[in-house]
Amino acid sequence: MNVIDLDRATIQVGGRNVLSDISLSIGAGEFVGVLGPNGSGKTTLMRALLGLLQPSGGGVRGLDAIASSVNGERWGLPTLAAADRRMIQDTLAAVGALDLAERPMAEMSGGERQRLLLAQSLIGAPRLLLLDEPLISLDASHQEMVIDLVHGFSRERGITVLFSAHELNQLLGFLDRVLYLGRGQAALGTVEEVVTAPVLSRLYGTEIDVVHADGHIFVMSRGHNVERAVHLHEEDHAHSHQHDPGHVSI
Repeated sequence: MNVIDLDRATIQVGGRNVLSDISLSIGAGEFVGVLGPNGSGKTTLMRALLGLLQPSGGGVRGLDAIASSVNGERWGLPTLAAADRRMIQDTLAAVGALDLAERPMAEMSGGERQRLLLAQSLIGAPRLLLLDEPLISLDASHQEMVIDLVHGFSRERGITVLFSAHELNQLLGFLDRVLYLGRGQAALGTVEEVVTAPVLSRLYGTEIDVVHADGHIFVMSRGHNVERAVHLHEEDHAHSHQHDPGHVSI
């Protein structure tokens, strides 16, 4: 069964087509990395799947089992039954965050906040997680922790995951498929099918070389690692806007 279906979807932001005539399907339990240059539509796609942006053409369907918290649709302070409290405790334990539950968020590291946000996203047994750049500003060890946790839950609970990142190498070994966006277009498939010079040259709009070395894949243009350039730009943008490195979109 497909959890996500786009049927010739066109999504606009500010009157500009960010994604144009996109068709793709993602099945239950798939772990899909979402990559592409700045402005390619990674966040726009996730906002559309959440229903925050309506397509100007075609159709977008994300399974209606996206959950962010227990009774999250209700206004006011939550009233939790005993079963809800047990579910929260079990979820905090599953991500190793029981000791963090009583601490102020402001005193936590980015990795610790990410654990709590991941716990929040898992409450209610969701079938789809949308993670929008959850690795930004985390050090390498915390990045590995986040990826390991998310991948483990995807496998154990059959959760479909869209995990956007600035660099493919962070996700190698975990991906079922990769979704690369660029110039309003999309390419979905295995790493071997999508991360090729012809496909990425079309999406980037410039000549791209794909270099394999020591188990890593480098996306190069005129001798420069274009994914690394995206990473530096996004980190600068995050710092200038006081971006919360623990933010997880679900």
